[in-house]
Amino acid sequence: MKHDRSPHRLRAAVTAAALTGALAAPAAVAATGGMPAPATRASWCPAIPGHRVECGKITRPLVNGRPDLGTTPVAYALVRRSHPDKPRAGTLIVNPGGPGAPAIAEGKGYARQFKALLTDHDLLLVDPRGTGLSGQLNCHVNKNDVPHSGRLGFQEGVARCAADLGPKAAGYTSAATADDFDAVRAELGIDKLVLFGSSYGTYLMPIYAQRHPDRVASIVLTGAYPLNIDPLGRDSAQAVSTNLRRICARSGGACDGEKAVRDLTVFAARLRATPLKITLTMDGKPRTVTFNESMLASATFTGASSGVGENPTKPSLLGGLPYILDRAAKSDYEPLRTMLQQSVGGRGDDAAQSVSVVCNDYPRPYSVDASIPERRRQFAAALGATRPGAFGAFSPRGFTGGLDDLADACITWPREGTARPYVSTGHFPDVPVLVLSGDLDANTTEAAGRLAAAQFKRATFIVVPNMGHTPDADPGGCVTSVIVNFIRTGKTGPTTCINDLPPITVKPVR
Repeated sequence: MKHDRSPHRLRAAVTAAALTGALAAPAAVAATGGMPAPATRASWCPAIPGHRVECGKITRPLVNGRPDLGTTPVAYALVRRSHPDKPRAGTLIVNPGGPGAPAIAEGKGYARQFKALLTDHDLLLVDPRGTGLSGQLNCHVNKNDVPHSGRLGFQEGVARCAADLGPKAAGYTSAATADDFDAVRAELGIDKLVLFGSSYGTYLMPIYAQRHPDRVASIVLTGAYPLNIDPLGRDSAQAVSTNLRRICARSGGACDGEKAVRDLTVFAARLRATPLKITLTMDGKPRTVTFNESMLASATFTGASSGVGENPTKPSLLGGLPYILDRAAKSDYEPLRTMLQQSVGGRGDDAAQSVSVVCNDYPRPYSVDASIPERRRQFAAALGATRPGAFGAFSPRGFTGGLDDLADACITWPREGTARPYVSTGHFPDVPVLVLSGDLDANTTEAAGRLAAAQFKRATFIVVPNMGHTPDADPGGCVTSVIVNFIRTGKTGPTTCINDLPPITVKPVR
């Protein structure tokens, strides 16, 4: 899933020393009649130590067949291999997720992560349309306001965003972004690409593979979910309880997993009946927040999956969850308030690109051709048809109210002037595919990763223990070494280091 299902991490800066030249690549085809324009230095082109970087922008139609809606720039940075004397073995194109996460700004981190690969591979960074340097969108919907606006408030924001974008909203889809990527590939004269996607990137890159199968060398997906994602997110709801059991079983007795699940169930039911009023300090001022079952769901499946395993010896939300739930079940809410206070941030990024992509692309549990009142009736019927226990410790309405990209999040997205949900063709190139899931990820779950791998003929699926969202963030670089070997050879090679990843620290429950 996943949008914040995918708060994308900013990767650490590269430390390699050497050449720092940043050169501009050919300008847009549209501006030159198909011939490269004279090279000029792009002020925004990142400097990646140890690599020559070529940057440019191409111009793309915003909505095919609608020239009246204008165009969008698509910016790219091509990071050349550190050993230019070696023949290029391939080109890796990456997407860090979101939707809404630009790639160019994370170039140094990617260069650091894939240092061993970039000796003879180039790295292609493309900011998806509507993000970063590719025509940043703004429709005045702030991500950090979502938890405090309530479900109806969020849906009102979705409707406002669509109104701000107008018919241009139809131009922000994963298929259009995939075609932009291929246009950049063609502009640079690259034959085939190695596709690497994290989180939402595991949705985007398979769409590229379906639309441009002859241009794919291999695929790596980390923190993955399938194109036919469950629009109710039931796997995530169930994974919250599974993760509590797993961390307690590995904690050396710090907690009891079954008790933690019971505490979660009790607290969710209490919030369902009577939401809590919790006072937090925001922007230096006290603010009372209504904490309900949906906010608990969001914190335990999205928030508690982020950063898990990146530093296993330090406290994390997931590691502290059994203690927080134990105290909450006993009506002591101070640990919860402390956790919420620590998670309070400033103004977040505008959610225009995220909202438009997920509301155009993702499957819905209602007909997009129905009126909004009828959609609400259909959604209620879909919830009513779910089996008991399908949402783990949560109620159907309580859990789905915590989803900002599925369920009824997009129920106010207009049926006119927008795109239709993406429908998988079921056809993918017959190339090597590696899919990795963290076994403590309730955001893009292990179950979702298995379904993502099952889409392909030649997929290798690896579950990474003690890691959350996404598993290639392990601090020792074990997972990245497996990925690099796979890209080079089409095989994972030895994976024993994955089984040595340590369990996360869990706060004892006394």
